[in-house]
Amino acid sequence: MTVLVWITEGTWQAAIDAARTHTPADAGITLLYVTGGDVAEAAHGAFAGLLGRGRPGRDPGDQVQALAENAAADLLAAAARRLDRGQVSRRYRHGRVEREVVHAAQDADLLICARDGDRRRLGPRSLGHATRFVVDHAPCPVLLVWPEPAPGVESLQPAPAPGPPQQPRQP
Repeated sequence: MTVLVWITEGTWQAAIDAARTHTPADAGITLLYVTGGDVAEAAHGAFAGLLGRGRPGRDPGDQVQALAENAAADLLAAAARRLDRGQVSRRYRHGRVEREVVHAAQDADLLICARDGDRRRLGPRSLGHATRFVVDHAPCPVLLVWPEPAPGVESLQPAPAPGPPQQPRQP
């Protein structure tokens, strides 16, 4: 069994704990962390457009990207320590987060990720944009976990009031 665990800041512990709890000890586990390209690209653009005249070696976009890579390595290392399962693969990808996760999951038997939206109530808003995309497009089964205890069913929005019966459409 190959398992892909998508880790993100703020919820990675829950995803790792789910992998420890819900996967066999002999499963091949890959930890995945993805950074979006927008911040580094904005820094590149600002430097090139406004600040970079005559100093090509001081592009802050390169520094931002290096910081992102270092942070990713640190987070992946912390996740591997928490998982505590011998041989674990670590993958760092950069690009459109939701698409990178879906592409990385193409050979997985299971994808594990954590909710990252409004965690005060049950419902679709408990998923952020990227997680919603991944859940909708993943090419494998997805184990979606709450990063903390799930809210109670009383947090559900009230059901809409029934409207008038609809008339059948005429052809």
